[in-house]
Amino acid sequence: MTTRDQVRRAVATDRGDAARGLATEPAPSLPERLLTARERKGVDLYRAERDTKIRARYLAALERGDYRELPGAVYTKGFLRNYALYLGLDPDDVLLQWRRERGDSKEAQAVIAVPRPLAAPRTGLTISPSLVVFALLTASVMVFAAYLGVQLLRFAKPPTIAVTQPASAVIDVDEDSSTYLFEGTTIPGGSITIKTADQELRTNAGSTGEWNLEVDLRRGENRFEISATDPSTGKVAEVPVQRLITVPFLVIEAPTLSVDQPSEGATFENGAIPVQGRTTNAASVVVSAAYTGPSEPPAVDAPSPPPLAPPAPVTVPVAEDGSFSVPFDLIAGRWAITVTASSPERKTSALTRNVTVAYKGVNLVVAVNGGRAWIKVWVDGKIDEKVGAAGLVVGDGKTLTFTGKESVEVRTGSSGVTSYTLNGTSLGALGKNGIPETWLFAPPTEPQKTQRR
Repeated sequence: MTTRDQVRRAVATDRGDAARGLATEPAPSLPERLLTARERKGVDLYRAERDTKIRARYLAALERGDYRELPGAVYTKGFLRNYALYLGLDPDDVLLQWRRERGDSKEAQAVIAVPRPLAAPRTGLTISPSLVVFALLTASVMVFAAYLGVQLLRFAKPPTIAVTQPASAVIDVDEDSSTYLFEGTTIPGGSITIKTADQELRTNAGSTGEWNLEVDLRRGENRFEISATDPSTGKVAEVPVQRLITVPFLVIEAPTLSVDQPSEGATFENGAIPVQGRTTNAASVVVSAAYTGPSEPPAVDAPSPPPLAPPAPVTVPVAEDGSFSVPFDLIAGRWAITVTASSPERKTSALTRNVTVAYKGVNLVVAVNGGRAWIKVWVDGKIDEKVGAAGLVVGDGKTLTFTGKESVEVRTGSSGVTSYTLNGTSLGALGKNGIPETWLFAPPTEPQKTQRR
């Protein structure tokens, strides 16, 4: 039995039940089916437009049941069939429900008669003096164009770049080395640029194309990117040359450590404290925190709150240039954040910053884990600008933060993969995978499920 036969039998059964006076649960309308299927798929109207090649305003009209916005019944049938296949629905079932809801039993099909093109009489090729002149003129223009193209190609060719010192892509130098002299060749008068993680040096080649430039070295790995520019054309070498020079650390040398953020005594209105800095000779950096008291002094004669358990330390990866950065989540209170850098020889350096976390209003962190999810957000009752009225598809592992004075409301196409952290407190996922839900966060009230779409 086909799907169409099953639908017809179900319709007949419902009519029979209605005739016998039996209560039947009303089936969802076609616009509701399309909207629910798209939200379950986790895509917005603009993504569906790109995938189906159907304009978003037509898809929105189908989901509203506003068929007057569509160009005609023939186009509507085609749109419904393609959209149903894209959403994983039975197209015959969708078309049958569309006809049933419109009250149409039959639909006339327009027949378009395409006129046949007129056949022109064939004529033979006639060679005339004017045709010969035209052919010679055309050939001359093509030869000149080819010559001009070759000259332009030669003029637009990017410069070459070669590094003769150091000749190898990776070298090690003595531990007391603080500078290195680069040497190489390029086009005569070419401009040479050497880039590092924190500086950019320039020099010009001589009349023979030879150049040299001295650069500073720091302990550890020093990465350099060498490129050349033709000053007359502005063309840059297609492939820059890479060099890696390593200056070994002294065994007795402890790591150096500087912390740019947070600053001492800083106050934050959310718990995602940015911890950033730079270190050298460090194999790892660990960030930890200790609770030192409430964010505001307690009332007179009020009992002191119990000390909070410290969060788990976080190990931060160190970049090649020695920089590190991580958001460190803390709840409300006063905290002492300690950053510790450890060398391969177990030498350590540590710095501490005292900060205060005092939440104001609503701070909601939305994280998507285990798949993609479409979300739509209202902050204090208004559509969030960075998400937009059509919503946003958030990829697996992505995190978004929303801040409001009174409330934040989130609709997700897959509640099971969407987790929430409200004012520093992790709430986790509030629903199941593939289920669209809307949740309202307005502390101190507990999160509530709403019907906003």
